[in-house]
Amino acid sequence: MASKITGTGVALVTPFDAKGRRVDYAALTKLVNFVADNGVNFLVALGTTAETPTLSTGEKKEVLSCIKSSNTKKLPIALGIGGNNTANVLERIQQTDFNGIDALLSVTPYYNKPSQQGLYEHFKAIAAASPVPLLLYNVPARTGVNLSAETTLRLAREVKNIMGIKEASGNLSQISHILRDKPEDFVALSGDDALTLPLMAVGAHGVISVAANAFPKQVVDMVKLAGAQKYSEAAKIHLAMTPLVDALFAEGNPVGVKAALSVQGIIGNVLRLPLVSATEGLVSSIAALIKQLDDLKNENLN
Repeated sequence: MASKITGTGVALVTPFDAKGRRVDYAALTKLVNFVADNGVNFLVALGTTAETPTLSTGEKKEVLSCIKSSNTKKLPIALGIGGNNTANVLERIQQTDFNGIDALLSVTPYYNKPSQQGLYEHFKAIAAASPVPLLLYNVPARTGVNLSAETTLRLAREVKNIMGIKEASGNLSQISHILRDKPEDFVALSGDDALTLPLMAVGAHGVISVAANAFPKQVVDMVKLAGAQKYSEAAKIHLAMTPLVDALFAEGNPVGVKAALSVQGIIGNVLRLPLVSATEGLVSSIAALIKQLDDLKNENLN
């Protein structure tokens, strides 16, 4: 099972109609087909990038159903279910249809800032309740709590049904400790587009990418090259993409990537409050950077 959730995964955005009142399921289908046709290895449904906190329970079910039905290439799917109330997370797991789901992605509890022992017990309970392998998700910049390398490794060694981690701490030393001491079959994925190549150079197994919504081929090609230890070739893509990746996160996520997808004509540039669409200046910058990337690609083809 763990081998299915490696390489390039894409944390799918949720497209909305022009007023943000309804999910645009036609655009979501278009997006799933776009990333699948460009070679991503797996899909991530209802993660942070999907603006999940603003979706109703019914919308979450419909979004997941749409992703499943649009997934004609039968790519593995990781489903996001997390929160800071362990009992509520367990209840939601029980109420979810896991048919067609290959992994559960669960974020560290936010706001109430549990201790490392609290984090251990939280994920131990989720792993026991989940009918599919659990992928830990550490993103302290959003949650206010860091899952330490020691706790990650303890969970990896002691708790059955934990398959790996999406690590988005941005702490290279912490991630290096995990990569050095983890069990052999424990999957470590980058949670930061900017750090995917450096982390793969020291043993990470791929990325759950935001950028791959809009630039799947570039991310897929870079990850494949890094996986083949062709780091100098992978670095060319990494460096070419660096200004775009910076722009995607300049006003928060998924603000930038929705702007990029809009420029490309894949979805509308609409978010739900409290998030707002990218400023005109950022949209212009992203459009110019996309053109530069396209021009560079055309030069390499000639």
